[in-house]
Amino acid sequence: MIPLKNSPAHQVMEANKEASVGTQLEATITYVQQILGENDDFIIRRFCIFDDLPAVVMFFPDLIDKQYLNDHILKPLMLTSSQDAKAVSRPMKDYLLNDTLYACEGRTETQLNEIIQAIVEGKTVLLVDGVTDAFIFSTRHVDKRSITQPETEQVIRGAREGFIEMLGTNLALLRYRLPTPDLRIKTIRIGRITKSKVALCYIDGIVNPALVEEVFRRLSLIDIDGILDVGYLEQFIEDNHFSPFPQIQNTERPDKAVANLLEGRVVLLVDGSPFALILPTVFSQFYQTIEDYSERFLLVSFIRLSRLVALIFSLIFPSLYVALISFNPELIPTEFAVAVAGGRAGVPFPSVIEVLIMEISMEVLREATLRLPQQVGGALSIVGVLVVGQAAVAAGFISPITVVIIALTTIGSFATPAYNAALALRLLRFPLVILSGIFGLYGVMIGLILIANHMLSLRSFGVPYLSPVVPGNFQGMKDTIARLPLWSMPKRPALLHTPNDTRLGKITKEMSEEAPNNTLDPLKVGDTRRNVTDGASSPGNSDTSGDHTD
Repeated sequence: MIPLKNSPAHQVMEANKEASVGTQLEATITYVQQILGENDDFIIRRFCIFDDLPAVVMFFPDLIDKQYLNDHILKPLMLTSSQDAKAVSRPMKDYLLNDTLYACEGRTETQLNEIIQAIVEGKTVLLVDGVTDAFIFSTRHVDKRSITQPETEQVIRGAREGFIEMLGTNLALLRYRLPTPDLRIKTIRIGRITKSKVALCYIDGIVNPALVEEVFRRLSLIDIDGILDVGYLEQFIEDNHFSPFPQIQNTERPDKAVANLLEGRVVLLVDGSPFALILPTVFSQFYQTIEDYSERFLLVSFIRLSRLVALIFSLIFPSLYVALISFNPELIPTEFAVAVAGGRAGVPFPSVIEVLIMEISMEVLREATLRLPQQVGGALSIVGVLVVGQAAVAAGFISPITVVIIALTTIGSFATPAYNAALALRLLRFPLVILSGIFGLYGVMIGLILIANHMLSLRSFGVPYLSPVVPGNFQGMKDTIARLPLWSMPKRPALLHTPNDTRLGKITKEMSEEAPNNTLDPLKVGDTRRNVTDGASSPGNSDTSGDHTD
């Protein structure tokens, strides 16, 4: 051990990477104090075991459960006596860990840097004079918010619980829904300073092993001071860093994460973030919700189709309006063209400038509504839409038809379940409007072709972004634009190349396809009154419902 006086903590730790716990207790305490001793909330509690053997526990009191420390660690240690020491025939380390302490999560460690890292994470470290191992106990206890309904993914029919900031609770929510030994959770620490704990979750036997290896490889290449949210990881491990389209899906819902694990995907969780990353991801996932699989397929298919129409509508409607008004008014019906011309009379701007002004104003209003407190934000949105919009129309600054177009476009963008996908479409509206203002309908088509070409070039961990449409896969298309019955989709998505691609048993599928057995059909059960009239009644045809005449 070579202490570096007046040096930052990380430099001291870097210079003593191989330092380990020695037999001299005071030397170890001196090293730890040099790293953590300047913190006023750092506690070193000295005491004796076996009446005269010096020992010490070190911890941050605001990070631990002090009652647990007192009852399960300090109390049993202080109650030891010299007679116990004489009776010990095993190494002191084994006797303390296995026979004396009540703590369920305890381990030993020899590296000093690992001991310091454990202390700052909220664990308690026990050192005993003459023992070359430190005892580390998981006593972390931090106040956390309760499990509540996710605010970003509301559903009518579905679970009402979402992830929170504590990684342990989030992992428990996954294990609660997947009580199987095949669920694998691997952890890795990322961040030179924060050393954030990242959990990689997958189901062994379903996920493609090559996908897990690639995710681990990309995570291990991240070298940054700190990971504060799961969004940091997303920006480092995505395939195309310059695309407006998200290539990794995020969710607050444990049931959605479990559904994707069962399909053969990988889920990433970060300690301190209430969101999970789902990968790989294709575009069709961004207009689907977990509720789509709880309702019957006919209704869900209609709703999903309406979402897709709203998504396309929000992308091209403003640019289509500009192109028709500026370049091709002959395509508009005469009555409608007269109404539009009357509404635009006196407006000093061309339609492209008018739409851009309204789009920018709507984006500013939307951002202001999100950042303000909820009570004020609701009032601001109403004032902004009604008062400001009506005043602009009355002043002749904006035409009424433009207000209607932008309002419908905004409503369409709200119908997209994924916020990051809706944000990408909002961004792409601006270049489309500019192209339509310059080239008309040709500009709209050029913009759409460029967007489609870009989406065709995207990949998420090797999976084409527009799968299963391009490249085509009939089984995958059953759950794209519409959703066919669950019993008609016996295979997992082929794009994930899972070792076990069967998710629906043959018996279940046959039972779903065969005609239902209506046991209580009157033609099968029999009519009591008819049987009474015939003067014969068998036990199998008797009516026990009480609907008969005495």
